[in-house]
Amino acid sequence: MGIQDIVEGKKQWRAHMARIKALPPDYRIVYKEIQKYLFKVGPVDLPDGPLLAGIADFFEEGVVAGKGVLDLIGDDVAAFCDGLVDGKTTLCPNLLP
Repeated sequence: MGIQDIVEGKKQWRAHMARIKALPPDYRIVYKEIQKYLFKVGPVDLPDGPLLAGIADFFEEGVVAGKGVLDLIGDDVAAFCDGLVDGKTTLCPNLLP
């Protein structure tokens, strides 16, 4: 991994976090809990993979649809995360309740 890759990765991460900061406060709190949980138990390629960006997309769709964050993921953040990692839960916007 070269310096350019590191710089590009930081740019992408900052852009991702700017999207998260634009979410309503309840969504941001839940995102931080999801991120913390996944960084401890999730896949190794988490920062570079599509999972966190997919969660941001899913949350943005939920905001547009006027849903509360717990309406999207349920009351158990850990169970939601485990479902994502195991492939049992999807982040398809069409599945918004």
